[in-house]
Amino acid sequence: MTKVVTFNSLRKLKDSLPHGSMQKIAEKLGLEIETVRNYFGGQNYKNAEAIGVHIEAGPDGGLVTLDDTTIYDLAVEMANA
Repeated sequence: MTKVVTFNSLRKLKDSLPHGSMQKIAEKLGLEIETVRNYFGGQNYKNAEAIGVHIEAGPDGGLVTLDDTTIYDLAVEMANA
């Protein structure tokens, strides 16, 4: 399922996660931690894969289209726990 959010709201979600959440998400989904970080705006592709995140310039940091919301949904769940 595709979702569109602002870049700033995506970063705010990332910043609201408890310590160690990136690692937990990566382990749960069988991904490299850098892949999860890239999902939230990181740009380290040496040991990680690109993941369906598309950023367009605009207000509030721009718009981010998430091709798959699995990581986003887990992050929301962890932030609200």
